[in-house]
Amino acid sequence: MSVTYPAIMTRPGFEAFIVTLPKATLVRQWRDDSVAKIGGKVFALLDRDPGEVWLKVSPMAYELLTDLHGIRPAPYFARAGWVAISVASPLSGDEVEAYIREAHRIVAGKLTCKARAELGLA
Repeated sequence: MSVTYPAIMTRPGFEAFIVTLPKATLVRQWRDDSVAKIGGKVFALLDRDPGEVWLKVSPMAYELLTDLHGIRPAPYFARAGWVAISVASPLSGDEVEAYIREAHRIVAGKLTCKARAELGLA
């Protein structure tokens, strides 16, 4: 059986979406993952192409999401409140994008006042 990945779970779709977020940057890191950063801090990544989207979530979202099929604590990042969302999850591409927007907001909010000001986010 063939699996159809939402665009956000492919490198072209993930990278095209990330560059629409304010002051977000992209790098290829680790195993050639597409890594999204704000102010030098990682807020989301695409693990493989196509593959899982890993991202920072709130403590409440972490508890709720990790109870869903196809969503697990993200390896190496779980203790920092990250989840890994697979194509098997019940989330739509739009919902994954909404969680990425929130991850961007959470991580940007933890930057120093100076860093936020330098990025024009203050």
